[in-house]
Amino acid sequence: MMVEQRRSALYYPFHLCHDETLMRLLNQYPSVHFRDYMALQLTKMSGTTAYADRMGDRHGDLVKTGRIVQGYAVSGPLDQDMIAAVNDDLSDAMWRKQFHHALINDRRFQRGLFELTHGVRIGCILVPGPAAWLRLIEGQRQMRPYSVEMLQKFSGGRLDLNEGYDYEYALALLKTSASLHYTARLAVQHDLEAVTDSRAHYDLLERIRARDQLMFQHRWIARDSY
Repeated sequence: MMVEQRRSALYYPFHLCHDETLMRLLNQYPSVHFRDYMALQLTKMSGTTAYADRMGDRHGDLVKTGRIVQGYAVSGPLDQDMIAAVNDDLSDAMWRKQFHHALINDRRFQRGLFELTHGVRIGCILVPGPAAWLRLIEGQRQMRPYSVEMLQKFSGGRLDLNEGYDYEYALALLKTSASLHYTARLAVQHDLEAVTDSRAHYDLLERIRARDQLMFQHRWIARDSY
């Protein structure tokens, strides 16, 4: 199949994609770009973890021929522009509503943020996964004010159960927002077309793109039977 001559694709929001999605992208774009796993540093002593795996680990031939381009770093402490961008999302009622709706209704979106099949440590207490989930999706969290600064403060202390739920929900907000803003930043800097097979992430980034008047190409491709 002939590859359509267009901007190269930047896959988001994850650092890996399904092989079927990859093949569809390679049929439509000259190359597909991937960033590394996002490990955020909230403070000097706290943050999220990272894995060294890359899409090219399974497709070395595609890396050699330039069809897969990888290695965009999105880890470490957030710079001031990123902090401001994340806080804009966390104070945007429409963005927050879209996030909460996706969290409740989109299983793939849920799994990307929470592992709830076993017990979950919330604050200092180990809580069964289903019970933790019911607390995390309470409607009042959609309206509760959160910020990067609040997360940084919480990450340095001993949290009670209620504070623990706030922390976990706010961390999910931050990880989602930061991933989308890194996507927008890379798409603009490298003249790439941001592409995802996650409708929830597409809708959230479209909200950001319209609100902030960002100029980059953006596309969603639906997953069909995989």
